[in-house]
Amino acid sequence: MLSQGLSASVSRVILIEEFILQWLDSNRDYAIALVPLLAFAEACIVIGLFTSGILLLLVTAALYNNGLAKLEALLPLAFVGALLGDHAGYYIGRLLGPNFHHSSLAKKYQPNVDRSEQLIRRYGSAAIFIGRFIPAIRSVIPAMLGISGFQRLRYSLFDALACLLWTFALAAILLGIAEFQ
Repeated sequence: MLSQGLSASVSRVILIEEFILQWLDSNRDYAIALVPLLAFAEACIVIGLFTSGILLLLVTAALYNNGLAKLEALLPLAFVGALLGDHAGYYIGRLLGPNFHHSSLAKKYQPNVDRSEQLIRRYGSAAIFIGRFIPAIRSVIPAMLGISGFQRLRYSLFDALACLLWTFALAAILLGIAEFQ
């Protein structure tokens, strides 16, 4: 019984992968534009709560492993998308200010909001780096830093460094995936 369920799951994954590969191959001109869009979406507040980083990884891996795009093109696009997504969240947070805590969105995602606030209080600037690598709070940390009034220039500097480190991690993952194929 367990093997049948596993077999069905593997079959679904293969079908999804085939669909994505076919779409990417037939839309080569547009496919690479998905990279910064997905990096932005998974990093930006609100959108990031509904967008998985796995989709970005799947698309970049498919583009790279099938020779549709080189790392030299993919990585800067992912970096820019992540940086813009983080900064959009940060400035939305600055715009909302402390009133955000009374919003229905904050109440709905209270556990994530609480975790991100604890992380910021405990680690300060390092929270930017930590948040960049934890999917559940990735899109919340920048907004919470904006809400808290975190200094703009300091945020931009640390966020650019965190996004750069994240981009290197993405490269390592893509190269690792390519080795297994």
